[in-house]
Amino acid sequence: MPSSWPSAADLMTAHPVTLSPDAPISQALGLMRTKGFHEIPVLQRSRLVGMVTFESIARRSSRSLSTKVEHLLVLPPLITPGTLFPEIAEKLLAAGLRGAPVIGRRGELLGIVSRSDLVRALPGLASLLPPRDQPTVEAIASSTTEQVREDELCQNLLGRLRILEEHPLPVVDRKGRLVGAVGVSDLGKVLWKPIVGGKRDARSARSGLEIKVGSIMHSPPVTVRTGQTWLEAAREMIDEDVSSVFVVENGRPTAILAQSDLLNYVVGRTRRRPAKAGVEDVYVEITGLRGSGDPALFAEIDDVVARGLRRVARYVQPTLLSLHFAPHSTHRTSDLTVEARLHTNQGIFYASHTGWNLLAGVAGLLEELTGQTRRVRETRGKRRPRNGDPIESDETLSGDPDLERRLRAATAPDGDDE
Repeated sequence: MPSSWPSAADLMTAHPVTLSPDAPISQALGLMRTKGFHEIPVLQRSRLVGMVTFESIARRSSRSLSTKVEHLLVLPPLITPGTLFPEIAEKLLAAGLRGAPVIGRRGELLGIVSRSDLVRALPGLASLLPPRDQPTVEAIASSTTEQVREDELCQNLLGRLRILEEHPLPVVDRKGRLVGAVGVSDLGKVLWKPIVGGKRDARSARSGLEIKVGSIMHSPPVTVRTGQTWLEAAREMIDEDVSSVFVVENGRPTAILAQSDLLNYVVGRTRRRPAKAGVEDVYVEITGLRGSGDPALFAEIDDVVARGLRRVARYVQPTLLSLHFAPHSTHRTSDLTVEARLHTNQGIFYASHTGWNLLAGVAGLLEELTGQTRRVRETRGKRRPRNGDPIESDETLSGDPDLERRLRAATAPDGDDE
């Protein structure tokens, strides 16, 4: 029975496969396909300069396979040999990566630690969590708002790369029954094809995505039943060597439990706030927006989240907030669904919002979570906020009158603008 969390030195894979900055994309893809990697460290004279990821290559699929990987580098989080399990999980989740390098004192690469390494260690670490913590899979899984029909063309998957990098998507038949799963590694089989020369080969490569998803999916998918615990699901992932499992009812997928969901739960249960903690001590994870080039958008999201969490903190102690943005890529109005999972000292709270206005969706989620936590306090006979603070009006959620007016104007029906 462990007495403390393991460190990166205990969990990492030593002597990982690496690339040089001038290595071509084709070499990176070859290693990813044969080894099952999603990220590969890039070294310049034995010093880490970044990582090349499958997603960074896929998002630039028009580039020549001879392009050097130095043009596609991403900066990984800093993980040292002494970094402990909860912090590793938190850094991987925040960066949206499946793995990250472990760096020594002189900047040398010592190894790589992945989500899979962390999940493999979970069954032996359950004793470090509170004894009552045995949630069922449906309590921490993510909803399957995104599904793929087996007769869809693979080219439709290109708009869902961000989701595919986080977890596979369920593939269903015409009756909505789960028949398989498709992930980035499956898409990689047809995204690039070797060209030996001539226009015919080039046309063949371009038409590689014009085949049905059913022809590249892996089947049967790994599933779990509702009511199974998170640890049982973790063992299933380990035994089947997969990064996610589907929660199924009557043959239809109702939720997906990914490695990130398991690690999110552990991070939420192990984070401890200081005695005089503020909302800045709450870990906020945002997925689905990586790659956005609008820093002002993230600043406004942070502002709405921070003010909403201050309201939530009047009733419970929040420790972790996960926000996932899932664009409806085939919807003509460009709607998206924002899902929230809030970990607190009083349990886990959920909310979701669908609409085209991103900021209004986040504001609405925080209002809903505030209402849920307030009701929990009221049912326990504590109808006043902690410390006797008065209840704020819902009209001041954003705390910024100008931002509030913009949000309300953007979401008002035609003709309702003031």
